[in-house]
Amino acid sequence: MKKLLAMIALLGSFAFAGAALAQDKPAAAPEQAATTATTAAPAAAPAPKVDKGDTTWMMTATALVILMTIPGLALFYGGMVRSKNTLSVLMQVFVTFCLISVIWVIYGYSIAFTGGNAFFGSLSKVFLSGVTGDSLGATFSKGVAIPELTFVAFQLTFAAITCGLIVGAFAERIKFSAVLMFSVLWFTFAYAPMAHMVWYWDGPDAITDAKSLDAVTAAAGWLWQKGALDFAGGTVVHINAGVAGLVGAWVIGKRIGYGKEAMPPHNVPLIMIGACMLWVGWFGFNAGSNLEATGVAATAFLNTIVATAAAVLAWLLAETFARGKASALGAASGAVAGLVAITPACGFVGIMGGLVIGLAAGVAGFWGVNGLKKLLGADDSLDVFGVHGVCGIAGALLTGVFASPSLGGSGIWDYVANKASPDYSIWSQVIVQGTGVLTTIVVSGVVSLIAFKLVDMTIGLRVTEEAEREGLDTTSHGEAAYRI
Repeated sequence: MKKLLAMIALLGSFAFAGAALAQDKPAAAPEQAATTATTAAPAAAPAPKVDKGDTTWMMTATALVILMTIPGLALFYGGMVRSKNTLSVLMQVFVTFCLISVIWVIYGYSIAFTGGNAFFGSLSKVFLSGVTGDSLGATFSKGVAIPELTFVAFQLTFAAITCGLIVGAFAERIKFSAVLMFSVLWFTFAYAPMAHMVWYWDGPDAITDAKSLDAVTAAAGWLWQKGALDFAGGTVVHINAGVAGLVGAWVIGKRIGYGKEAMPPHNVPLIMIGACMLWVGWFGFNAGSNLEATGVAATAFLNTIVATAAAVLAWLLAETFARGKASALGAASGAVAGLVAITPACGFVGIMGGLVIGLAAGVAGFWGVNGLKKLLGADDSLDVFGVHGVCGIAGALLTGVFASPSLGGSGIWDYVANKASPDYSIWSQVIVQGTGVLTTIVVSGVVSLIAFKLVDMTIGLRVTEEAEREGLDTTSHGEAAYRI
């Protein structure tokens, strides 16, 4: 018993001595201190989690963009051409959508949305390597995510409709195979890099105390670094497609009889149906680009209504002054003009700012189709540049004006402070927006010219004169839209 008590006393003395030594122990080496701090620190913030509501909204938005492409854009274009070329345009839009969908998941997504450099993404996600149902895609709020596959699908629809828009500029005279070959080249070297430059960044969950917004932005796309504002694709989609279409119209040449023969749309009701589908689908395009079902998405949603309605009225007013009558084709074209112009601005500007942008778009689009088109001397068959190019440029520049908090806009968001930055200069932002516009024009223009020339040297761009006179429905596809 005495031995047991002695052992207990000895152990107690050792414990007391250890505690005293611990109090006098010198500071640990930096490496040891870091390890100790990591071990002793409270649990890190939880990883982002998938929000079921946001995910449901994004899947709905993705389906809406598909609706605006097939059948919306296809019917809109199909009604605008002559009856002998209806199926040819429907096929070009439909099959282009399919082609870009496949290319997107093979390498397009990786080029656009991985962090290679400021101009071009890496190939780390070729064939969607590493992207599974459990992969997360960041939204614009910390801790909130959607499945990365949902983001992949949503952005796929943007790429597909952009390539589909281009075909309207040279409709009724281009080979079907040439459309597909050009789409692959242009998508690879114009669309995907522009999407990377404008939209790629690490996301809010990459911003920590150790990694500031400046550090995250430095690894982003070049135009994101510059501070360019493009909520849903004014530069990436509309200016990009408009410039490509204009170059194509110049390179391929005018339709036989253009300027000498009347070439009116063969089915205006079809145009109106297509335009209405475009408008409905555009809510997914604009409001979906917020990636979350929040107040910003609601702002984009309402702006998509108000700006479009204002553009229709402005176009019809201009048409009435110029021609004495308001046409259904004008109303449909005005709607598209408004949708295009509000696209880059919809989540950044207040509703009154959106209203003004819509009014400006109606007038700008009417001028682009009826005035600028003659000055450019191009047979832009379905006015791709006149509407998408001109109104995309107008919308991009006006975004810099009406995003100002003094005019009801959101300003520039500070993701570290989680609030709008107090500093906003309209003039400085308009210059940044202009940089984005010019970059898009140069990239798309150069890539388009090279791509069209390559296609022409290999398989040829244009159908024969005989085939063009007969119509592309029968000569390219062996079918006819209408049987008499």
